[in-house]
Amino acid sequence: MRFNMDWKTRTYIIAGIFGLVTGLGTAYFLVRRAELEEQELSIGAGEGLRLGLLLLGALRQIGQLTEGES
Repeated sequence: MRFNMDWKTRTYIIAGIFGLVTGLGTAYFLVRRAELEEQELSIGAGEGLRLGLLLLGALRQIGQLTEGES
């Protein structure tokens, strides 16, 4: 039972670090774009919806990685 806890914990830690790095990278590029356009950062509803759907699609693809192994 201890082995199962270890791989699960490692998975959560790795996924958390990946999410943190991805989020910080996204924020960096959004700020850079706003600076280049010389205006404040503003994300409209349409752009927010597109980003959300893109994220859901990526999560779906990650979830399907293990389906073929069964």
